[in-house]
Amino acid sequence: MAQASGTLDAPSQLFDVMVAGAGYVGLSTAVAIADAAPELRLLVVDAAPQGVWRRDGRASAVAAAATAMLERLGVWAAIEGQAEAITEMIVTDSRTADVVRPVFLTFGDRASPGEPFARMVPNVALNGALRARAEALGITLRQGAAVTGIEEETAALRVRLSDGAAVRTRLLVAADGVKSRIRAMAGIGTVEKSYGQSAIVCTVKHERPHGGRAEEHFLPAGPFAILPLKNNRSSLVWTESTRDAERLIAGDDFLFAVELERRFGRKLGAIEVEDAPRAFPLGLLVARDFANGRVALAGDAAHGIHPIAGQGLNLGFKDAAALAEVVVEAARLGRDIGAADTLDAYARWRRFDTVRMGATTDVLNRLFSNDSFALRAIRSFGLSLVDRAPPLKNWFIAEAAGRSGGPSPRLLRGEPI
Repeated sequence: MAQASGTLDAPSQLFDVMVAGAGYVGLSTAVAIADAAPELRLLVVDAAPQGVWRRDGRASAVAAAATAMLERLGVWAAIEGQAEAITEMIVTDSRTADVVRPVFLTFGDRASPGEPFARMVPNVALNGALRARAEALGITLRQGAAVTGIEEETAALRVRLSDGAAVRTRLLVAADGVKSRIRAMAGIGTVEKSYGQSAIVCTVKHERPHGGRAEEHFLPAGPFAILPLKNNRSSLVWTESTRDAERLIAGDDFLFAVELERRFGRKLGAIEVEDAPRAFPLGLLVARDFANGRVALAGDAAHGIHPIAGQGLNLGFKDAAALAEVVVEAARLGRDIGAADTLDAYARWRRFDTVRMGATTDVLNRLFSNDSFALRAIRSFGLSLVDRAPPLKNWFIAEAAGRSGGPSPRLLRGEPI
C-alpha cells in the first residue's frame, strides 16, 4: 500500500474518501470502493504504529457471505490456505463442574452445497491480504496518524491528524473502533449497556485433531466457545465476569491452565496455551445514527455486540459492503458521495439489521449467562426443539452464514457493485 509522506496541508490535497481505521472493516470498505470505482481517490489513516497488526494472534469467524465478498474483491485466494472450515457446530448447556455435558443442538456445516457456513481465519492473514489488495489498488495509507479534529468546509471536511498534518475529504468513514473519537466529533450519540463480563481470548494447541468441530458451552458465567484452527489448534472465546477474567489473566499460569482444562476438557488430549491470554470487556453499544455531516460510521464504531453469536465481524463486513455500494452508485450518478441523502440511504439500510442483532445477542446473553434452574429447563427445551425443527435450524444456519436480516449488499452475494 502506498505510504503517504510529507505534508498533506496543501489546499489542493482533496480525497474523495478518507477511511480512519485499518482493521478489516476499514480496509474492506476502502478496497470495495477502489475496486468498483478506481477513479475515486482514497486515503486510509491508522492510529496504530507501523506493524502492530502483525502481532495480533487472534482469529475470527468469517461467515459464508463475507467469504463471497472477499473472493469478489480478489482477497480470498491469499487467505484460503490459512482458513479452517467449521464442519460441525454443537451447543451444550451445563455447569462448569458437570462431568457430562449433554448436546442439545447440532448444526451441519453447509450454508449451501459444498460451502461451509463459516471459516476460522487468523486475523493476521485477513489483515495482511486486505493490505496487499489495497496496495495493488493504489490506496494511500498513513500509519500512526489518528484523527484529532474535523472542520466543515464547502462540500468537504478538513481533517486534522495527530502527526500535525491535515487533509480534505468529501467523505470520512469512521472505522476507528467501539471507542470511536470520530463518532463523538461528528456529534453522534450512542445507546450503551455494560454486561459486567469480559471475553478471555487465546489460542490453544491440543494432541488430537478437532475435525473442524466448533463447540459453544453455555456456562453460568457466559459462553465458552472453542473454534477450530489449522494444525491441531483452536481459538477460544471464554466469557467470565470482568472481575474473574482480570483475576485469571493476571494470576498464575498454572491456575489459568487448571481453570481452562475444567471448561475445555480432555477430549482432544493434553492442551497448551499458545499465546498470552487477553481479556476484552463486553457490552452492547449501538450508535443513534450511522452518519452525520459527511461522516459515516462502520464496524465497531457503529455497533458493539456480545460475541455470543459470533457475528460482530460479519456485521462490520455488511457495513463495508453496504457503504461501498451506496458510495459507488452515487459516484456513478454524479451525485455528492458525502451528502446527507447519500449517507441516509446507508444508515437506513444498516440500522434495522444492527438493532435486530444487538437485541438478539442481548436477549441470548441474559437467557444463557445465569444458573437459574427454571431458565435452564426452558433453554434445554428450546434448544432441543430447534434441533428437531428443520425450518428453525435452517434459519439459524442462514444467520450464521450472514445471509439473513434483509436485503444483502451485492458483494455479500458474490456480485460486483
